[in-house]
Amino acid sequence: MKTLIVIDMQNDFIDGSLGTKEAVAIVDRVREKIGEYRRNGDEVIFTRDTHYDGYLETNEGKHLPVVHCIEETPGWEIRDGLWFEGAEIINKPSFGYTGWGEYAFEEVELIGLCTDICVVSNALIIKALFPEIRVSVDSSCCAGVTPESHEAALTTMRMCQVEVI
Repeated sequence: MKTLIVIDMQNDFIDGSLGTKEAVAIVDRVREKIGEYRRNGDEVIFTRDTHYDGYLETNEGKHLPVVHCIEETPGWEIRDGLWFEGAEIINKPSFGYTGWGEYAFEEVELIGLCTDICVVSNALIIKALFPEIRVSVDSSCCAGVTPESHEAALTTMRMCQVEVI
């Protein structure tokens, strides 16, 4: 079975406190990709960057002093029209989710935000845990903090045997 992992398609990363025009531009393509997986009966997992009150006092908050994705706020929510009933959501307090080893992946494709932080982190964790499976990233369904850092992350993933499509 193929698995699509939709990384952090949350309001704060699209058009909220850390939003970009590039993130806004991929929403429809992400919706289409999710629809393809659903029609094929494949698995879709969503991650949600999750922070709490006091974020600015955390290590991440000291390096990225922009309050975002605070649990139960509108910015924390996955963009309307993407998540669907029955799809799993993983709340993760860090860039990369460290629980991927609990899954029995056969093939994984990642999409979402931000290419250069959370997408690359999760792609490399999954590739390290499952070195023999196909791990891919659809670059047309990802956006980075900047176009340049998006491209740099794609290069890094290619170098680590993640297929960039």
